[in-house]
Amino acid sequence: MRRKGFCVVDRERMISELKREYLIKRDAIEAKLREFERVREKGDLAAFEEMCYCLFTAGASARVGMRSVEAIRDLMLTGSQEELSERLRSVHPYARKRAEYVVLAREFVRKRMNFKIFDTLDPMEHLERRDFIVHNIKGLGYKEGSHFLRNIGYKGYAILDRHILRNLRRFGITDLKSSPSSRRRYLEVEEAMRRLALEIGVDFDALDLLFWSDETGEILK
Repeated sequence: MRRKGFCVVDRERMISELKREYLIKRDAIEAKLREFERVREKGDLAAFEEMCYCLFTAGASARVGMRSVEAIRDLMLTGSQEELSERLRSVHPYARKRAEYVVLAREFVRKRMNFKIFDTLDPMEHLERRDFIVHNIKGLGYKEGSHFLRNIGYKGYAILDRHILRNLRRFGITDLKSSPSSRRRYLEVEEAMRRLALEIGVDFDALDLLFWSDETGEILK
């Protein structure tokens, strides 16, 4: 998977620089990861809010996702598709489609999971858990399915968005510029990123946030 012609010296320099950057940002990154873990304490409603947030960030941005959640929070469990769409119109570029996704997700979580998100997901194997989300929540592919699981405290899922992929290209790991569309390809790149984390000596989930903050200048969610 590593690109041909990649300079080993450059790689060693980049790893050294990344380690230094991690030491600077480590406390903030670890605090954010603890924040994700605490979602469980807030319960299934908080987990569903994170699911909606990830539906909103797909094709948009983290800040658009956050503003969208704020816009519909009081209607998240009761609002019709039309009501949600109206609220989202001023904050999300795909208001109608995202309103549809929220309603479909809410229906699935209520009818098929009895709104017990953690109780449903906890017994599953690592890969099975994400497959379950991807196959049943319309609007969440492998990237945003990973995003959702990470945001509610599950570890070991790479969020292969453009920011992460840009860094992986720098390290010669992949040529991809957009998130892999197939499960097989997603798992391949994810595993390569996992090996890079081991090589650098940085926690896999922390590396994701480190790359993201390097691209955006922020440690968000």
